[in-house]
Amino acid sequence: MKRLFSILAISGLFLFGTIQAQESDSIQTSEPAAVETVAEETPQVDALADDAVESSERSFTQELKLRFIEGGPGFMGIVLLCLILGLAIAIERIIYLNLSTTNSKKLIKDVEDALKSGGVNAAKEVCRNTTGPVASIFYQGLDRIDHGVESAEKAVVAYGGVQMGQLEKNVSWISLFIALAPMLGFMGTVIGMIQAFDKIQAAGNMDASLVAGGIKVALLTTVFGLIVAIILQVFYNYIIAKIDSIVNDMEDASISLVDILVDYKNK
Repeated sequence: MKRLFSILAISGLFLFGTIQAQESDSIQTSEPAAVETVAEETPQVDALADDAVESSERSFTQELKLRFIEGGPGFMGIVLLCLILGLAIAIERIIYLNLSTTNSKKLIKDVEDALKSGGVNAAKEVCRNTTGPVASIFYQGLDRIDHGVESAEKAVVAYGGVQMGQLEKNVSWISLFIALAPMLGFMGTVIGMIQAFDKIQAAGNMDASLVAGGIKVALLTTVFGLIVAIILQVFYNYIIAKIDSIVNDMEDASISLVDILVDYKNK
């Protein structure tokens, strides 16, 4: 439940930032509109020069906002929602995985020293005071050492699978948004092209000015869908690599723990 609240909170922050950005962009676009009404009395050459200067002075983010608004609120809003939810889950997973990273070599040494000096209870106390899946796996193995090394090894393997599932939780949603964003963009493109051809049919002639705007809007949905997919793909690959690193560390540490428990029982 706490993770759900954190995902919703992160999504709300992204959504609030997007709304603020759109409001500021609408204010910026309304001011040039007022200037253009006054400048209509100036010569056409000066107006074209002003437009050229304005377009050259736009930053990348301003151009991105402008293109987003031109794409329309329909499919662009859905694509933006995919980006917000995907980033919220990705950030939550990155924070969780970074907190789950443990110095396994130090933990193994501390557990081994605790077993030698204070027995199983001292080693379990070391695991309690250490965060991360490796410490949780160690605790489960130490908790069943009284039933034999084989029972402890089975507990380590079984609980390792549980911890792996916790590491991979909600990652499939990111892959869903990666696939969904470009598909929505393509759907918006197809619908925009259909609307453009409807305008041609209604007009009865092939006028470029009738369909240019519709085709541009249709292509913008595809572009933004691909941008969202690329951004989320980078986060997804980082998360998968982090999970693989933690899992490999868990497996190596589990083997070391079993060896330590075997030496402890043979004494």
